[in-house]
Amino acid sequence: MYYDRIIPMKEELSIDIIGLAGACSYALDCIEAELVNIKNKHGKRVAYISIRMAEYWKIQGDELQDLAMCALLHDNALTQYISEELKKDSVIDLKKDLSEEKTNLHCIYGEKNITKLPFKTDVSNVILYHHEHADGTGPFQKKWNEIPLFARIIHLADIIDIIRNSIDSDDNSWDFMCQYLSQNKDSLFDSECVNAFLHVFTKESFMCLSDDSFETKLWEAIPREKLVFDWEMCKDVADFFAKIVDYKSSFTSRHSIGVAEKVSMLAQYMGYDSITVQKMYLAGALHDIGKMAVGNEILEKPDKLTDDEFSKMKNHAGYTYLILSEVNDFEEIRDWAAFHHEKLNGKGYPFGKTAAELNEPERIMACIDIYQALTEDRPYKKGLSHEKTCEILDDMAQKGFVDSDISKKIRECFGGI
Repeated sequence: MYYDRIIPMKEELSIDIIGLAGACSYALDCIEAELVNIKNKHGKRVAYISIRMAEYWKIQGDELQDLAMCALLHDNALTQYISEELKKDSVIDLKKDLSEEKTNLHCIYGEKNITKLPFKTDVSNVILYHHEHADGTGPFQKKWNEIPLFARIIHLADIIDIIRNSIDSDDNSWDFMCQYLSQNKDSLFDSECVNAFLHVFTKESFMCLSDDSFETKLWEAIPREKLVFDWEMCKDVADFFAKIVDYKSSFTSRHSIGVAEKVSMLAQYMGYDSITVQKMYLAGALHDIGKMAVGNEILEKPDKLTDDEFSKMKNHAGYTYLILSEVNDFEEIRDWAAFHHEKLNGKGYPFGKTAAELNEPERIMACIDIYQALTEDRPYKKGLSHEKTCEILDDMAQKGFVDSDISKKIRECFGGI
């Protein structure tokens, strides 16, 4: 692996991990909206319902932050699940399969994925059991007293939001919800969680889930403390998010991680300090997070894209910018990630930046994205050699698309691999 050649770093990076989880939840919502018609911000609404219910048990501080992060990422394995199941059976009904038969698979994947995230408290089995029923009829047949409290909270919050989304009239949603909870008490939900929900919500406060006011209240309630990252934690967190993006399409199954590995290696080769190298790795891992908002019928189209399809494809870089704008004090990493399709001659996208507006890390990201895309194997093509790829980069530099000095550094840095 390329990152194995990176020297361990002693300096540390401080990241708004909850903000990053919130940004990722938006990307996951885009996938869930395609599958089961859930409106955007589902992850954030589940998090809001969960942290409000937490008031019943007086959960605060680190525990509250960890509950919020679990709720935001409760469906973190959605793209992985889809990818793995489609490899086995290309004609499965994913909507039915996800909701009925194999719910436990995305829970298993999701539980494994979060083990390297920097939680401050024990969140074991929270994601694994977040679809369990109180009476033991869920995917793993665990009864409510065998299920972690956070999993029980998220389970109720998840279903509440799905049902709320399916009701046409906001005026009827509260009464219907109360009736539904009463009917499913001690079967689908445990009585303690039902009591907690009804204790903290009223008809009026429940209405805020139908507009965007809940999001402001969510961020006000969560501690949202930054976490200090060392190199290993930075890589673990970056890889977690990169894998979510890369599972979106088999056409780019390792692209984000490949960009992260190579961009950090090149940055170190060029003499950047260790904090910048870590930031570059994170930016590389996140650079295509906006593709979560683009349909696979476009991402995986074997033929040439129409003008309209190409316009939608180009939107992914803008989505990356918008998604990562939610993270506090993340502007530098956001720009390095989002500007990877900008060109020095001003003809790139999403913003048409010119050479004078693009700094060196942004230029590095653009070159590495091209290098990785050309050298990696994809289902429809074999990756090009290092030499051939460098020739293409040199040609693009001559045409004013990319930085010629960085193209030369890439030739030097990766020539011996």
